[in-house]
Amino acid sequence: MNLRKATVLSVFAAAITLPSLSFATSEWHPSNGEAGFTYHPDHVKSTKTRAEARAELEAARKDGTLALMQRGAPLPPKATGPGKTREQVISELLNETPQERRARMHMHSGS
Repeated sequence: MNLRKATVLSVFAAAITLPSLSFATSEWHPSNGEAGFTYHPDHVKSTKTRAEARAELEAARKDGTLALMQRGAPLPPKATGPGKTREQVISELLNETPQERRARMHMHSGS
C-alpha cells in the first residue's frame, strides 16, 4: 500500500511540475497580474546570426515589405508563377468532367 501511495504521489507531482518547466525557455511566462503573462525576450535562443538578420532587414527594406509591416498593412501574396489567361480558364471550365464540376460546385456552395 505504501509503494502504491508513493508511486501515485510521485506521478502526481511530476504531472504538476513538468508543464511549468516548459515556461523556463519560453519568452512568455504566466503571471498573476491583469495581463496574465510577462514577456522575457532574453530567454529566447536565436539560431540566426547578426549578419543574417541584417541581410533580411535590408531585403525587406528594398522590396517594401518593411514599410508595410511598420504600418500594420497586410503583406501582398508572393507570386507563384504566371497566371492563366481568360481563355485558358474558360476552356478548363468547358472541359471539366461532371465529377470535377460537382466537386467545384460543392466547394463553392459550402454544402
